This record gives sequence, C-alpha cells and structure tokens, in this order.
Amino acid sequence: MIKSIIKILFYFLFYVALQVLVFNNIHLFRIATPLLYLYVIVKMPANMSRSQAIIISFVLGIVMDTFSNTLGMHAGACALAGMFRDPIMYSFSGKELLEEASPSYRTLGVNAFMKYVLLLVTIHHIALFSIESISLFDPVFLLIRIVACVILTTLLIFIVEAFNIERRKSDA
Repeated sequence: MIKSIIKILFYFLFYVALQVLVFNNIHLFRIATPLLYLYVIVKMPANMSRSQAIIISFVLGIVMDTFSNTLGMHAGACALAGMFRDPIMYSFSGKELLEEASPSYRTLGVNAFMKYVLLLVTIHHIALFSIESISLFDPVFLLIRIVACVILTTLLIFIVEAFNIERRKSDA
C-alpha cells in the first residue's frame, strides 16, 4: 500500500509539473492542448476505493486549476473522471485485477487498456470543455476541440505507457 501511495505521489508531482511547465504552453493549431496530467487518474491502483479516487482526482484538478487560473473547471472534470474510473476499468477488464495492480497494457490487455483510456479521457474532456464554454456559443468548434484534444491526449498517454512498459521489461 505504501509503495502505491509513493507511486501515485510521484506521478502526481511529475505529471502536474510537466503539464504546467510544458504542455499548458502547447496549443496545436489553437485547438488542441494535450492534458497529460490525466495519466495520474489512469494509473491509480485497482484496489483504490471509489471515494479515494474521487478525492485524489479532485485534488489533482484543484492543483491544475491553481496553476492554470481556471477556477474549478479542472477540479470538476477530474472528479467526474475519478468517479467513472472504477466502472470503466472493471467493465473492460473482464476479470478481477490484482490487488496492487495499476491499469496498463499488461494488466488489462492492449485493447481493453486503449478503450479504458479513450473513454476516461473523453469523459474528462467533454466535462472540461463544456464547463469552459458554458454558453455553447459555437458547438461545432467545441466538438472539434473536444475530439482534437481527446486524440492528442490519448496518443500521449499511449506513448507514455509504452515507454513505461519497455522500462519494466528492461528491469526484469
């Protein structure tokens, strides 16, 4: 348990710093911004309770709001993603995960992990961008922005996870 808490804390600090210092400054075609800090929510251990996941997700969102000056938008979207994390993960796993296991290509399988990440990122981005453009002034632009950000964030999470798996194979 202590090992998983330290791992979550490391992911939290590393990916928040990376998001704030690098990815918040990337706006691909002024439409897509990668939100790689969601990797923290994706990699929370399977044995974490739903309330713990929501609290950690909410704190992650509050920290991102603090650095992004967005007044609770990230907190709400992250809390929603944290709330749906367990049902999504278990619907795609098809089996009980190990107690200390984190979702990955290896524990869920490649196809299930990709579906899990895609759905979790989609839920987060729909919530975040809907809150951001509360008036729904230009729904076509909103839809394009959601789709572009989902694709970019999901691809980055897949790349990070692929490097994470290669690192583990070389350690063994």
